[in-house]
Amino acid sequence: MEGTPHSNAAAGNAPRRRGIVATLVYVFEQVMPDPFVLSIGLTLLVIILARFFGPHGDLPTVLGAWYEGMFKILGFALQMILILATGYAIAAAPIVQRGLRALAAGVQTPARAALLIFPVVGVAAWLNWGLGLVVGALLSREIARRSRIDFAWLVAGSYSAWSVCNSGLSSSIALSQASHGNALNLVEKATGHVVPLSQTVFAPFVMIPTILVVVVMGVIFVLVHPKNNDVAPYVERDTEAPVERDSHSRESAANSFAARVEHSVFGTLLLLVLGVGYLYVTWSTKGFELDINTTILIFLLVGLALQRTPIAYAGAIRRAAAQTGPMLLQYPVYGGIMGIMTGTGLASVIAKTFVAIATPVTLPVWSFLSSLIITLLIPSAGGHWAVQGPFVLPAALAIHADVARTAMGVAMAENVSNMLQPFWAVPVVAIAGIRIQRVMGYTALTFIVSLVIYLLALWLIP
Repeated sequence: MEGTPHSNAAAGNAPRRRGIVATLVYVFEQVMPDPFVLSIGLTLLVIILARFFGPHGDLPTVLGAWYEGMFKILGFALQMILILATGYAIAAAPIVQRGLRALAAGVQTPARAALLIFPVVGVAAWLNWGLGLVVGALLSREIARRSRIDFAWLVAGSYSAWSVCNSGLSSSIALSQASHGNALNLVEKATGHVVPLSQTVFAPFVMIPTILVVVVMGVIFVLVHPKNNDVAPYVERDTEAPVERDSHSRESAANSFAARVEHSVFGTLLLLVLGVGYLYVTWSTKGFELDINTTILIFLLVGLALQRTPIAYAGAIRRAAAQTGPMLLQYPVYGGIMGIMTGTGLASVIAKTFVAIATPVTLPVWSFLSSLIITLLIPSAGGHWAVQGPFVLPAALAIHADVARTAMGVAMAENVSNMLQPFWAVPVVAIAGIRIQRVMGYTALTFIVSLVIYLLALWLIP
């Protein structure tokens, strides 16, 4: 059972690990406030810095820049929410649920569990970070129901495999730089050019470490699985909360006009024809390319096809909405921070500091290292980019560093720091039904290993 303690021997063999984990949990649960509250504190900090160090830090400029930044980011915020919601809807489709149960059916050992979880969740997260979150939690639970494998180990493994999401097709940083006219396409604003995914997500310095993290951590997790006496397997809880009735559903007769329309596949087919038709015409005339909007469209079409009826898809999106509330609150605040930094000239001041200490080769590494710290304060990659992008991009342009590598240094560090930042682990452990404290003991190990892999790749791989 989740609360089952490990043996005294196990406790004695790992006091240091438990001490570190307890410290991390204490910091994030007892010291660090909610990310929304923290974003308000960061706003105050940036205002103070802008007033003292910004070339244009007068109060009217600060207020005007804050207001403009808050509302300029709303379009991007909705795009990020749709990325999560459409990925969730795919994972929630009955056929996907059956597929996960089928995959888990033959898993009886930790080695087989790791060989299944890491590639499946890694691919799902690379395609869509919302999809990866849900698939990882559900697959862990299905495996645990059928075998005597430590449940915290399973959930931590799925979360570790999910960590590659910021290097994949739903990476907010990569997609925003590839999207013409996007509010957070800072490269285009400065140079007039977009950065295609071939230079970010599909570049060797991103692809190689992404694959290595999945493979290496899969092997390590096999080695660190608790011994038989220390295994705490999953136990089905008798106190599972009942499924709440959808407040938007109606008590209509099965043969009523409303019910027939809602459960008809016609609406789904219409949207599929429109979406596929648009992609075919666009890609046949302009060539294949992906940006935020086309990526969302693809996820939308796949989810609609898997859910089959419009009402089923709408229900899945409503369930996904429970995870998007924090994002909805945070993005405008981080947009305000971005506005203050750029409008007052504070971002330029910080950029000059990077220019002074970095070279074209080392700037992406500095971008990576500073991102490790910022991620712990700003868990959303899009919000993070709104704060860090305005000073690392100008620095890259000033010393002619690789802008794609500098931007992806921020994204790759997000992958790493998420293993210590429990913001995204919360929905995973909630779906799986386990306390986050037990999971973080393993993800701290993922933090160390992935830190080395990504840093070396960013520095050494062309």
